[in-house]
Amino acid sequence: MKKIPIETEYITLGQFLKLADVIQTGGMAKWFLSEHEVFINDELDVRRGRKLKDGDRIEIPGFGTFLIKGV
Repeated sequence: MKKIPIETEYITLGQFLKLADVIQTGGMAKWFLSEHEVFINDELDVRRGRKLKDGDRIEIPGFGTFLIKGV
């Protein structure tokens, strides 16, 4: 499980995808979410504006499992 540190209260799912090097640009988030399943805390979610906070676990089949870690 890869830990993704954040310095703010939350980040959006779209920001996370770029920060975790899953996509190259923020503009790819909408496309990525339409083509791939993303599970946040074991629930499927496709909203790129979904707020991710400290302790949230993101699983993307084929890409890995990530943990949001507040600094």
